[in-house]
Amino acid sequence: MTTRTPVRDLNAQGIETRAELFWNLETAPLVEQAVSRGEGALAKDGPLVVTTGKHTGRSASDKFIVRDAETEDSVWWGKVNKAMAPDAFAALKADFLAALKDKDTLFVQDLYGGSQAEHRVRVRVINELAWHNLFIRTMLVRPEANDLQGFDPEYTIIDLPSFRADPARHGCRSETVIAVNFSEKLILIGGTAYAGEMKKSVFGLLNYLLPVDGIMPMHCSANIGAKGDTAIFFGLSGTGKTTLSADASRTLIGDDEHGWSDTAVFNFEGGCYAKMIKLSAEAEPEIYATTKRFGTVLENVVMDAETRTLDLDDNSLAENSRGAYPIDFIPNCSEKNMGPVPHNVIMLTADAFGVLPPIAKLTPDQAMYHFLSGYTAKVAGTEIGVTEPEATFSTCFGAPFMPRHPSVYGNLLKERIAKGGVNCWLVNTGWSGGKYGEGKRMPIKATRALLNAALDGSLNNAEFRTDPNFGFAVPVSVPGVDANILDPRETWADKAAYDATAAKLVDLFNENFAEFAEHVDESVRAAAPGTQVPAE
Repeated sequence: MTTRTPVRDLNAQGIETRAELFWNLETAPLVEQAVSRGEGALAKDGPLVVTTGKHTGRSASDKFIVRDAETEDSVWWGKVNKAMAPDAFAALKADFLAALKDKDTLFVQDLYGGSQAEHRVRVRVINELAWHNLFIRTMLVRPEANDLQGFDPEYTIIDLPSFRADPARHGCRSETVIAVNFSEKLILIGGTAYAGEMKKSVFGLLNYLLPVDGIMPMHCSANIGAKGDTAIFFGLSGTGKTTLSADASRTLIGDDEHGWSDTAVFNFEGGCYAKMIKLSAEAEPEIYATTKRFGTVLENVVMDAETRTLDLDDNSLAENSRGAYPIDFIPNCSEKNMGPVPHNVIMLTADAFGVLPPIAKLTPDQAMYHFLSGYTAKVAGTEIGVTEPEATFSTCFGAPFMPRHPSVYGNLLKERIAKGGVNCWLVNTGWSGGKYGEGKRMPIKATRALLNAALDGSLNNAEFRTDPNFGFAVPVSVPGVDANILDPRETWADKAAYDATAAKLVDLFNENFAEFAEHVDESVRAAAPGTQVPAE
């Protein structure tokens, strides 16, 4: 036993195996193991390059939560959170443990989910692949070496890509399964080599646990200004969450998952998991630099077998090529992955209808409404059959990872915004002057100028008008920004077409919100948009 081998080992958890166990290896030995076992290869500048097979993203349809006395009334059951019967999980667990018994080698990491000591969870991850063990060690928070021997896990994840589930025996949909048992504090992942399943399983775990203690879990990025002013950025894919939070003048707390306690905004993770496809040194130099560092794990990135050079533009292995790297690979990151409670909350949307203003100030009730809505829009051509802009609503800006009812998270956000006097802004990084195909994408220079004015406080002193469709406050003029784009209706040549499109979007919001209406206060229902055609 070494100082990195805990006293509470697998036997103490009732897990028997003849495998050689590698406990809490650091980066270099894990890379050595992965390469020697043929799991991946080193690129010429140092990163480990691996492939994940047919699963190049999450298998959302194969994720289940055990429905028992613990979860019956606490989980939001439906299309997102699908139930597995306790007896089916028992059979699955028995088969997983039997599979572990026969392994020759296993890799184990003891890690934290959460950077704030009072609100983190101790997680043990058991892997059959060395590169998976490196991935999760990179992504979660790593304990100090002297804390490992006494590490006592609260939750355990067993990830076996070679396992094949049996739908008839295990109550699942296919050979792939992600099964979460909150009562037994056990997560089983099988039949997929996509490492992101582990990361998101821990996120889902914290999303279930933290609200009970009044902590707000968030799918967001976060940074801190020079005056200690924290900002958090909610947003779905393509809205600019990572780009806008990666500001050289501000300190990065994290790019994806955070908690908001009474005293801090804290990163759930110790690493970043960025999309690599078409990444360039010019557009995102900090992230691009991680592709040339030892310790980065690159998933499904194409590499020349002889020269070991990368081709980040080649999507032949996956459109969702990814890179995992320690957060301190990014310059100007927070040393403790934490910052003060926020001064500003930013909700990002890419409105392809061209209706929303580039920035609007929200009341706490409006913030809860838009948080529960989680709106953005797909553009024509992004998916087969999408020929017009298409509204997308993902509640809490992360529905797949929210085990509890969205109103739980919405109420927490509303309470924290009101309690802290936090400014909340809706920022549209989408289209202006018409819908997608007719208008133009919002100028990034204008978005950054408006965002800077919001974050430095100067926008609070602006003159505002009330948007006639959505009811939120919109600045009339902002120094350095073309006043014409602040009123989206004025950017459209055909005002009647704008009014018709705005009315359509209002209806889509209200139709989507119908499922939440009975779970929120009247003041939040009153924050819903209503059609009001402005006079010429």
